[in-house]
Amino acid sequence: MEGFHDLLKMLDGMLGGAWWFPYVLLGTGLFFTIYLKFPQVRFFKHAWQVVTGKYDKKSSEGDTTHFRALTTALSGTVGTGNIGGVAFAIFLGGPAALFWMWATAFFGMTTKFVEVTLSHKYRVKTADGTMAGGPMYYMDRRLNMKWLAVAFAIATVISSFGTGNLPQSNNIAASIESTFGFDPLVVGSILGVLLGLVILGGITRIAAVTSKIVPLMALIYLVGAMAVIFANLENIGPAFAAVIGDVFTGSAATGGFLGATIAYAFNRGVNRGLFSNEAGQGSAPIAHAAAKTDEPVSEGMVSILEPFIDTIIICTITGLVILSSGVWKEKHQNVFDRSDMMIVAGTYTDTDESDRQALYAYINDLDTASITPFNGEIQIVNGKSISSGYTLLNARSVAEEVKFTFGEDEDLFTGKLKVVDGGLIKDNIVVSGKSLIHSASLTALAFTKGFFGESGKFIVSIGLLLFAFSTAIAWSYYGDRAMTYLLGPRSVMPYRVVYVFAFVWAAVSDTTLVWTLSAVAIVVMTLPNLLGIFLLRKEMKESVNQYWDDFKKEHKS
Repeated sequence: MEGFHDLLKMLDGMLGGAWWFPYVLLGTGLFFTIYLKFPQVRFFKHAWQVVTGKYDKKSSEGDTTHFRALTTALSGTVGTGNIGGVAFAIFLGGPAALFWMWATAFFGMTTKFVEVTLSHKYRVKTADGTMAGGPMYYMDRRLNMKWLAVAFAIATVISSFGTGNLPQSNNIAASIESTFGFDPLVVGSILGVLLGLVILGGITRIAAVTSKIVPLMALIYLVGAMAVIFANLENIGPAFAAVIGDVFTGSAATGGFLGATIAYAFNRGVNRGLFSNEAGQGSAPIAHAAAKTDEPVSEGMVSILEPFIDTIIICTITGLVILSSGVWKEKHQNVFDRSDMMIVAGTYTDTDESDRQALYAYINDLDTASITPFNGEIQIVNGKSISSGYTLLNARSVAEEVKFTFGEDEDLFTGKLKVVDGGLIKDNIVVSGKSLIHSASLTALAFTKGFFGESGKFIVSIGLLLFAFSTAIAWSYYGDRAMTYLLGPRSVMPYRVVYVFAFVWAAVSDTTLVWTLSAVAIVVMTLPNLLGIFLLRKEMKESVNQYWDDFKKEHKS
């Protein structure tokens, strides 16, 4: 698994982690924002009117309402990205990462408007009478680029696992285990059965379920978040100041947090922003293709609301909870994932300024970094190291009170451990101690710093369960529409079976590996879609102008 994770990290570095990807993503949104004259601002009010059904026509073709299409798409985006993803972005890039999530959402509102409109325009009715749409259809039917459509559909199937399935199951299981103590495999298995029961009903049942889950989960999460924000009200101002101030300076070291560069915060904020709202990824158009309307532009306007609700509202609330509570820069007791852990040569501490500078350069991959991975052996007696000449880092921080155990009974280990290129060779050794934490575990801890105290973590667990489970439901639909396009309706059932089994497996897999897989899958899906909508930019502008011409004629006072 470590070798596979190394491969994924290499791919992530070449794609989502590469310097050029955030510029491509934000650049596309910026281009369409200017090209279409800020539709996310001009059409915002109209979008709310459309989603309430004000302009609905009974004769329109489709499988579901505007509202249910919106909640289905939102259920696909409002998930671990809003709970674990925000925490992961702040853990990596500091407060400034939240600013770049905002920027991604603002320009993403336009990107989503464009991709949903074009995809809805070229949707088709399948043999069973249901609607099928998505970027693969405009790529095929309008651009005559079958190869690009196939590439996108394959990437959609991969992303249905890497975005909608594996990270969701993994975060649910981790959160439920830490909060209630339930075995991750049991949690994954039970939810896997429920998932199978829902997705067998197709878009009608999926839309019905998500239209009930989304409002409920948003309300529960909001109540818990406000309890923390009001309990730490004096820290809200400084939190906002740090988000804005660190954009141009990078985040300085504070507590166990060793700092982050401007470039790293930008890259990770944009990357996590995309994971959260999926603007440009091409997933939401698949859900919106089922909406009952003959006006593709009106459905595109409905989709403008998604990044606003998902990122600018929900992710901001999560970010303020984490920043105002202060837990993001504190070390906490946890079990170390091997992929988060690195043993480096030399003795360093985060209380010494010169050591901080050296560690800062190392974890941010700067050219000035002088720290190297440790190679050799360390001696352990009764779970404690008695060797010197090395420092154990976990989750981008200097680990403290480190303990080495083995077996189900967590017996204290005694003996020598071989270390090669900073990693332990022995697989059955469990390493624990105090370090920074990230993802859903960090958010759950932050929710205990409010009026509800320790009970706050239950809100995160319940919220995460609803958020992530609804995301898995929505993404199963995206994947089966892609399979329908690639191999026909007969391929859908085998896909759903594999999807459910993968959901169960992910409950007991490595957290960091799953996040890295999702980061790679997102970019593989996004790039073909961005190319496609850019090629159809003129048609998009013409469609918008035609929509308003027709609208004014039909609604003349």
